[in-house]
Amino acid sequence: MESIYELCLIKELVNKNLQVRSQVRIPLVYKGAVLSKEFIIDLLVEDKVIVEVKAVDMLIPVHEAQLISYLKLADKRLGLLINFNVDILKKGFRRLVNNF
Repeated sequence: MESIYELCLIKELVNKNLQVRSQVRIPLVYKGAVLSKEFIIDLLVEDKVIVEVKAVDMLIPVHEAQLISYLKLADKRLGLLINFNVDILKKGFRRLVNNF
């Protein structure tokens, strides 16, 4: 279901004239070396905001940790964790900030 919500969200954001990239690959760099693992963020909006899409019963700390890791690796400040599996969508939003 997450991929369907992601596609719909992309459509809504593009309709608002926002630049959106999906499934953005971020290399894993450790001590200056690029390792064979990479991470994939769901959406990058205006090259500033990382959006992680979920469709789970409830958000758990590992979801926030995942987004914080993406923010650090991509050197971005703001991230949104959106869980679409809620009765009222605004209950599914979490805003996270990378304090660098």
